[in-house]
Amino acid sequence: MTVEEEQCVRVLVPAGVLGWGVSADELEAGLALKPHAIAIDAGSTDSGPAYLATGRTKYGRQSIKRDLSLLMDIRRRAGVPLLIGSCGTSGCDMAVDQTLETTIEVAREHGEALRIAVIYSEQGKEDLKVRSAGGMVTPLAPAGPLSDASLEACNHIVALLGPEPYMAAVAAGADIVLGGRTTDTAVLAAIPLMRGAHVAAAWHAAKIAECGGLCSVNPTGPGVMMSIDRDGFTIEPLSPQNRCTPETVSAHMLYENSDPFRLVEPGGVLDVTEAQYRALDDRRVRVTGSRWETKPYTMKLEGAGGGPFQTIMLIGIEDPAVLEDVDGFVERMARGLRERVNRTLGAEAGSIDISLRPYGWNAVSGRPAGGNAAPPREIGLMFIATAPTQAMATEAARVCNPFFFHFPVREGTEIPSYAFPFSPAEIERGQVFEFHLNHVVHTASPFELARTRWIDVAAAPEKSASA
Repeated sequence: MTVEEEQCVRVLVPAGVLGWGVSADELEAGLALKPHAIAIDAGSTDSGPAYLATGRTKYGRQSIKRDLSLLMDIRRRAGVPLLIGSCGTSGCDMAVDQTLETTIEVAREHGEALRIAVIYSEQGKEDLKVRSAGGMVTPLAPAGPLSDASLEACNHIVALLGPEPYMAAVAAGADIVLGGRTTDTAVLAAIPLMRGAHVAAAWHAAKIAECGGLCSVNPTGPGVMMSIDRDGFTIEPLSPQNRCTPETVSAHMLYENSDPFRLVEPGGVLDVTEAQYRALDDRRVRVTGSRWETKPYTMKLEGAGGGPFQTIMLIGIEDPAVLEDVDGFVERMARGLRERVNRTLGAEAGSIDISLRPYGWNAVSGRPAGGNAAPPREIGLMFIATAPTQAMATEAARVCNPFFFHFPVREGTEIPSYAFPFSPAEIERGQVFEFHLNHVVHTASPFELARTRWIDVAAAPEKSASA
């Protein structure tokens, strides 16, 4: 190992998210590179507000447990800390505690003694009301000023942590750090920043590695190693069959970022306008020229709560007459269903939304397909009733059932039957959820909104010879 390599801070990033399915072979390859830490993100808002509103995790418990078991074994063998951010998808307190429970279970199965730091980032509504009244909460576009009503509409509210609570936990002797909602980059940047690496390079490397192998030519390959020093960083995939290139690495600044050159984080902005990306060989990329601009410390707020209820129905249509004019057919059906609901349910109808989505035509974008678009071979037409209660949504679906399954192509033509895959036709989706916050809170300290709890897991007692 060269002097330059010895001065690097190496962080093994085993996958883009805990529960994705880390590779045992890649972890062994990462172990051979002598990492100073293992860090992985475990959450996101990508899959919508339900996970924050309910505290449920997106990934199955067995998937998470499998990944944890492999990561905790590698952590023990490497003798380095394991950092996990945004535990349980949303990072709210109950989601973090679910991850803690699984971690303790794995530790006991391994017979391993551990010191675990648990960093919570869920926030109380009353405290945020006081901060907002004091001008310490500001909106992000296109949101307006934070209202008490928006706070009250949330089931859970979290503030996105920066790296400092992770750094403090490791400095205090944590073997494993389980964090609440955290910026994807902060959990990866923490150890390099703690060990004195180039500040901008630490943040930039963390941004590139946040989704694991997504910065490589094989984005399904889960793991990468990021090596940060005093001038820049190097990124490489853990799999010997995978490669990183200047294009795949630089392109990741476009991922989930409105500005491909500037990334706002707690306490500053990463500027990669002058960054240079150079291939060291056919697998590794070296990056220099990143800059860090220190700014007043802010933490993004995320809050979600329960909304109305939905019932859906689905049909498949292969009728050529329908497929020749999908837009016209869907428009006529929507109008007919609306009239039927209004006529049947009376005053209640005003609180019920009816929508149709033709999958195979324009259901994803909602934009007109264009006059020269070729007719599809078939479409799946989804009906969605949204109402204040589940009973109302299901009643609306039942009212619409005859028209939805037998709506004529043209008025005066015989009634068709479309293919329905399920019986009963109505599928109750349950409550739907909404995000209510798009704001940042200004803090005097990175620790102001974080709470750390310590858990000591004792090693399993050794069995006696007669046992």
